[in-house]
Amino acid sequence: MTISAQHSNLHQLLLSHYGDEALVQRQFARLEVPASTLRPAAAEVSRLELAQALNMLLFEGLLQQVATGRDYVADAEREGVKICFDHGAVRTVRLGRERSFPDGETLFTSVLLPLGYQQTGTYPLARIKMTGRVYTHIDDAEQIAQFFVSELHPEQFSPQFQQTVDAVLATSRNPLSDEVLALLAKLSAQGKLGMDEAKRLLPAMLKCFARHHDLPTLAQYETLKAESAEMAWISTEGNAFNHATDRVSDVVATAERQRQLGRPIKDQVEVSRNGRVRQTAFRAVKVDYQLQGEDGQPVAVTLPGSFYEFISRDYFADEAGQRKLDLTFDSGNAQGIFKMTEAVAPGAASDEAASVC
Repeated sequence: MTISAQHSNLHQLLLSHYGDEALVQRQFARLEVPASTLRPAAAEVSRLELAQALNMLLFEGLLQQVATGRDYVADAEREGVKICFDHGAVRTVRLGRERSFPDGETLFTSVLLPLGYQQTGTYPLARIKMTGRVYTHIDDAEQIAQFFVSELHPEQFSPQFQQTVDAVLATSRNPLSDEVLALLAKLSAQGKLGMDEAKRLLPAMLKCFARHHDLPTLAQYETLKAESAEMAWISTEGNAFNHATDRVSDVVATAERQRQLGRPIKDQVEVSRNGRVRQTAFRAVKVDYQLQGEDGQPVAVTLPGSFYEFISRDYFADEAGQRKLDLTFDSGNAQGIFKMTEAVAPGAASDEAASVC
C-alpha cells in the first residue's frame, strides 16, 4: 500500500536530520521517491527506508557543493519535473595492510552491505590504476540509487607516490565508532532498526562521505597529481560524494539543452560497448584551498571538487525474455567521466586544463 510521504518513516528520518518541515517537503518535491520506500510511520525502520534516506541526504548535500547541479535541479523543480537519482559515486584508496582506519572500499561496504546493497559488478579501470565496484540494492534494484565505489591501487605507482599517499593518509580518522558499528551489525542481522536507533545511525553514515585526513601540503599534492589526478582529488576531497547522477530519457538532448544555457558540460557523451548506457556530466566545480607551501606559509589554490552527471539507460530482454533496465556500467564510460575532475598543477593555467575541471 502506497501512503503519503508526510506519514511515512522516510519523512520522519529526514525530519530528524533537517529539523525543518519545509526542507523535507522540498526533498520530496525534487526527487522521484520509490513507492517501496514509503511505508507507514512505525516503531521500526527497514534497511530499504534507511538506504533511501541516506541517498536523499547525499543528493541534497552534493547540490549544496555543486552550483551547476543545483541550478539544473532548480530548473526541473520549476518545470514540475522530478529527478530520478540513478547512482552516486565515491573514491577511496586501498593500502593493502592493517591500519586503524578501514582500508579502501571497506569503509563503504561496512555501511552499504547492512543497508541491503550487494556487489553486482566489477569494472577494471586500468588506465587510471583503479577498480570500480557497483553496489545495487537487493530490495529495489531499479529504483534505489546504486553506488559506484572506485578504489585506487597505490602499489601500481612509483615508490615516491606510495610514500606520499602513506604520509597524507596517516592522519586519517575513523568515522565508524563502536556504537555505529554495533548499530550496523544489528541492521545487518535483522534488516531493520528501532526508529530512535535509525535516527542515530543516519547522520553517522552520512559522515563517512567526507575527507577524514588532513589536507596535503602543496608539495604532496603536486607529487600525487604528477601521477594520478584521481589520488590528487582524494587528497583534498577524501571520500566525499564525487558525483550524483540523474537518469534521463535522452542524455544527448539533455546535454545540448544545458550547453545552450551556457553551463559547462562535457563535450562528448560516453556510450557503453553494448550501446545501452550513455553518460555525460557537468564539469567539476572549483574549490578554494589553502595548502602549506615549502616555507610553511599557506598558498591559495583552486582545485576540482565534485560534479553532477547524467545517464540514459535502455531496457532489454534478458535470457528469460523479461524486460529489464540495463543497470550496468562500462569501464570506458567511467574513465571518460573521471576526466571531469582532472586539473593542472596549482599555479598553472591553460584553456585545455580549464575545460576538464
